[in-house]
Amino acid sequence: MLITLNQLKLNQIGNVKKINCNEKITRRLYDLGLLENTIISPIFSSPFGDPIAYEFRGNIIAIRNEDASKIFIEKQK
Repeated sequence: MLITLNQLKLNQIGNVKKINCNEKITRRLYDLGLLENTIISPIFSSPFGDPIAYEFRGNIIAIRNEDASKIFIEKQK
């Protein structure tokens, strides 16, 4: 079952299955190495919960909840 990236709890692990952001954001995420079948984990939340810092492929980037809600993942156990 797929969930969106913003539904993943801190320190849980997910596997990216589909990125459905606008073309500009999708291209930027691809350039940073966030592709399908990438393992990703939220590691830090800002005080108000937006954005959230995610770790993948040795990188840490902040993604706004608006964009994270358009990235579909499969939660890992």
